[in-house]
Amino acid sequence: MRIFRGFHHPGVAPACALTIGNFDGVHRGHQAMLALLNNEASHRGVPSCVLTFEPHPRDYFAGVMRKPEVAPARVATLRDKLTELARCGVQQCIVLEFDAQLSSLVPEAFVDEVLVRGLGAKYVLVGDDFRFGAKRAGDYGMLDSAGSRQGFDVARMNSYQVHGLRVSSSAVRDALGRGDMAGATALLGRPYSISGHVVHGRKLGRELGFKTLNLRFAHWKPAAGGIFAVHVHGLAQQPLEGVANLGIRPSLDPADVNGGRVLLETHCLRWPEPLGEEGGYGKIIRVDLLHKLHDELRYDSLDALKAGIGRDCDAARAFFAATHAETRRQTTRDRI
Repeated sequence: MRIFRGFHHPGVAPACALTIGNFDGVHRGHQAMLALLNNEASHRGVPSCVLTFEPHPRDYFAGVMRKPEVAPARVATLRDKLTELARCGVQQCIVLEFDAQLSSLVPEAFVDEVLVRGLGAKYVLVGDDFRFGAKRAGDYGMLDSAGSRQGFDVARMNSYQVHGLRVSSSAVRDALGRGDMAGATALLGRPYSISGHVVHGRKLGRELGFKTLNLRFAHWKPAAGGIFAVHVHGLAQQPLEGVANLGIRPSLDPADVNGGRVLLETHCLRWPEPLGEEGGYGKIIRVDLLHKLHDELRYDSLDALKAGIGRDCDAARAFFAATHAETRRQTTRDRI
């Protein structure tokens, strides 16, 4: 997938089949829409293209109003969103900075400047609740009329449902906020995960006897938070079992090298010996958050923190033992 920051680049395709949205989480509804988009693009002989925004428009307006509490929790980092879009077969992605200029474009100008002149859209696919342009004044009917005048097809896809529940980024956020990882998995079609480069931290974990792999979550308000049993991909041929903390680490000194940043700190229950002590740094890993153990806790001392991490490791081991036992029972039933 080719990725562009804005559409004023010579490498941007002169024509495309396009869909527009934030695509936070790239859930099963998004996946169904992208499959349809790829099919329409193939029939028209043009690349499939996603137009998305960073920051999220609601993040931008929360900043303008100085009301950070109204910003939505973020399901995925931009990196993970782009990874999932590529996995869905999207051929081109345009990331537009959502700023004062873009937010003030009236619907007609958005169609002319972005869809027609900027991207050469021949087909535009949107969701059933799609709105666009300044003050969200544009809707599907307006877009369809513009397409008839300017020579591009417009289609609308109805909501996607799983077990009677409308699949949406809001529904994924709600599930993650409740710690319902199984529910999030059903909505996403895969375990909820975070990926990135392993970065250096204070190295307190190894002092306590629990070495960690640190990933930065590049948004201040993640949809999930707390302590989780996890699988780590990218360090060995098979996923490694572990326990992870996603959050701001309330027990640590604010002067910590990563103080104030949201981190995913993961301790592998069994560290691959070939990697050595420093073998994780700089590697790109993916951490699947499988089961929430509890919310973040504040410990009064390093000894209390060490004991708490030990209990979390024991709880994670118990989760994996139960999971393996259930898998064996299911395999036995399948054979019978």
